[in-house]
Amino acid sequence: MSVTMIRQFALVSSFLLACFPVMSQERAVYSNPLAPVEARITDLLARMTLEEKIDAFGTNPTVPRLGVVGTGHVEGLHGLALGGPGGWEGRNQTVIPTTQFPQARGLGQTWDPELLRQAAAIEAYETRYAFGKYHRGGLVVRAPNADLSRDPRWGRSEESYGEDPFQTGTMATAFARGLQGDGTYWMTASLLKHFLANSNEDGRDGSSSDFDERLFHEYYAVPFRMAIEDGKANAFMTSYNAWNHMPMTANPVLRDVVMRDWGFDGIICTDAGALTNMVKAHHVFQTMPEAAAAAIHAGINQFLDTYKPAVEDALKQGILKEADLDKNLRGVFRVMVRLGMLDPNSRVPEARIGLDNSTGEDPWNTSASHALVRKVTDESIVLLKNQSELLPLDSSRLKSIAVIGPLANKVALDWYSGTPPYVVTPLEGIRIRAGSGVKVESSDGTDLSEVSALAKRSDIAIVIIGNHPTCDAGWMKCPVPSDGKEAIDRKSLTLAQEEIARAALAANPKTIVVLQTSFPYTTLWTDEHIPAILEMTHNSQEQGNALADVLFGDYNPAGRLTQTWVQSEADLPPMMDYNIRHGRTYLYLKSKPLYAFGYGLSYTTFAYSHLQVSRTKLASKEIATVSVDVRNTGPRDGDEVVQLYVSHKRSTVERPVEELKGFQRITLKAGQSHTVTLPLAAKDLAYWQDSSHAFMVEPDSVEIRVGGSSDNLPLQATVQVVR
Repeated sequence: MSVTMIRQFALVSSFLLACFPVMSQERAVYSNPLAPVEARITDLLARMTLEEKIDAFGTNPTVPRLGVVGTGHVEGLHGLALGGPGGWEGRNQTVIPTTQFPQARGLGQTWDPELLRQAAAIEAYETRYAFGKYHRGGLVVRAPNADLSRDPRWGRSEESYGEDPFQTGTMATAFARGLQGDGTYWMTASLLKHFLANSNEDGRDGSSSDFDERLFHEYYAVPFRMAIEDGKANAFMTSYNAWNHMPMTANPVLRDVVMRDWGFDGIICTDAGALTNMVKAHHVFQTMPEAAAAAIHAGINQFLDTYKPAVEDALKQGILKEADLDKNLRGVFRVMVRLGMLDPNSRVPEARIGLDNSTGEDPWNTSASHALVRKVTDESIVLLKNQSELLPLDSSRLKSIAVIGPLANKVALDWYSGTPPYVVTPLEGIRIRAGSGVKVESSDGTDLSEVSALAKRSDIAIVIIGNHPTCDAGWMKCPVPSDGKEAIDRKSLTLAQEEIARAALAANPKTIVVLQTSFPYTTLWTDEHIPAILEMTHNSQEQGNALADVLFGDYNPAGRLTQTWVQSEADLPPMMDYNIRHGRTYLYLKSKPLYAFGYGLSYTTFAYSHLQVSRTKLASKEIATVSVDVRNTGPRDGDEVVQLYVSHKRSTVERPVEELKGFQRITLKAGQSHTVTLPLAAKDLAYWQDSSHAFMVEPDSVEIRVGGSSDNLPLQATVQVVR
């Protein structure tokens, strides 16, 4: 039957259904909340016309004729975006302010999965609220980003939690859980991005990330698998790039691994323009119908592209069948059912959010959300150096403070940010905390003679330097080589703004540098000469208050780096070398870093003792318990991030130098001790065996290392892995 005949038949069917609405409603299994999910979807698809099915391959599967109201997508990497630099409010729409947390890199630096779950839950509630009260946005949230930042030159490093698969996977799992909630219905749907190995911007439309199956299963795919299997995420976006020259938009791995092995059965959408890229950039398919058919056969069920003509032509050519559409659309409607979109609002508590509170206070204006943002930002700040205990500052002993730099009086928002209801800049936060008795002056750092004069007449100079997350420029423009963003990779790791710190230090030895960054730099001069250094990311509406909390000791910093800071660009393999075994990330790094993965200092000190492993021999299906005593040996209360790494001593294949297998952030009062217990399963020590296409637990001697960062692991123990 031709497409035209099918459509004519569908129109007749639509007319008959419209003529008999009572009979139609009685037979509508899809609208019965008590019917099995798969039966509901089968019934809905049977009633949809071919044209309606094609329409449903967009990002909103609404079927007006059948009374089915679907929902579209929103951005939400670190807060719902209905505004911001990217214009996510939509054309000719008013901006809706929403709570904005630190960039994803900052969220990762908290090493606090439960806190991320809470932040995501705030975002999910606001998403439902805006959808209900203001009829804006959608309920499929494009977050978290489960990509791994394997290279600091990647322009979108800010969107990734870090370079380690386990740590990133743990944080992504927590964020997905927070977005979806624990109810019968999901609060929102978490859509992971971008699957897979998407960490170059230059040439991304047609580039190929090339590496073997082992790295796919042991590194690049790990965060996605964890968020799907453990976090129950049931939506993700494919990346622009290819893996081994097959575009991810049509890569068989979508069905062969993600769906078959991981149990995924939800939404798989393309990135914007990716369908067209397969023809015009990758040159894998000659025509758009061929590309569309390949994408749908691979599992794609939502397009962020002009796709309808290509799908229609593919159907006419017989390279795509209506049954193929039906099979894929089941995943879309499974997500819609979990969101309650096919059920009456009276049955879906989440659907009442914003409706029942139509005259109350918007959630982004509540003190609870503001307090959580401040806590998250506090926990994200990393203390890199504190020579002679210059920090924390004592405001009672200060008369004047200089706050210097292009970021001193600015909260820079990134491309995927929303518009916050308010912002507190570093200058404002420092002024508030220092109090009226301390004179706080500022300079943007453009005039170095002014910087020197201001630093010289002040008791303390605080220099705030780093990148601008949008390069403070238009699309695909980054005037500063060390800046980067979507569509542009960084061309340098050298921070030119260090000259501002040089000028301040020359005038005042009590100079503190705050590196407000989206990614690592090679700031060797700063590390060698500046007595105190802090690092934090952009975008938090509580940026200034949190920075002041740490500067003045109201909060003891315990953020930890999630990406290695190399000493030189020469320490990095070529940008397009995706084989991390060639010396990339802390897993395989061949040189000493400037700052190691997991690194971060505190205003107090911690001692580790009594490392114990519950088993000296570990069989393939067993789990060992690793315990260690941690004591706060310093004068202040504080947090420590306890990290567990393993190193394989007798593996038959190349393994990482060491790899993270567990961590826990704990709070200890001065003098307090606590026993931290972490599980270590034999299956987590396995390697991927290409010949059997499965993970293999091999006989091995594995060294367990525990401490406060990847380069500070004072305790070791050995376990024998046996079959």
